Amino acid sequence: MAKNHFSEWAQNWNVFPINTVVFFILTPAKLTNFMKNNTEPRPKLVNRTTVKIRFSEVDSLRIVWHGHYIKYFEDGREAFGNQYSFGYLDLYQQKLLIPIVDISCSYKKHLAYGDEIIIETEFINAAAAKIIFEYKIFKKEDNSPVATGRSTQVFLSSDGELILTNPDFFVDWKMKHGLIEFFS
Repeated sequence: MAKNHFSEWAQNWNVFPINTVVFFILTPAKLTNFMKNNTEPRPKLVNRTTVKIRFSEVDSLRIVWHGHYIKYFEDGREAFGNQYSFGYLDLYQQKLLIPIVDISCSYKKHLAYGDEIIIETEFINAAAAKIIFEYKIFKKEDNSPVATGRSTQVFLSSDGELILTNPDFFVDWKMKHGLIEFFS
């Protein structure tokens, strides 16, 4: 049975239901704790992975076709998921789908066959029920920036319904990595 994080959280707060709206009142001690906990920097979750540019990724101009940079972002997400136990199969086992709803890429420099790149993928913590990653691609030989980007994914149930609140699995994962904490 899944944990009810709302109940755990509410036990540490004074909760007053008014109609269908719930208000949370911080006692002075909890306010001090809240402010202390929210001014401390949260850990950054970053993965760096290396990829060698394959022949099939270059076009007739002998440079990497622009669409492949989005694939490199996916390579970064998969490496991040493997490192932090947050891969597509981990989410699928929770009966969650996570389609991309927004993605952007800014190109700085071209790549060619045989180049090695470093893909840096950083998880951006957000309160909303979504997954945001930022990407930086560097040429390995001189660490020069090649591209930057950002993607946003949302949660869907296995039958395709949009999930508007953070799933328990995601809350547990964030807590495990120090991105959120409940106050005592």
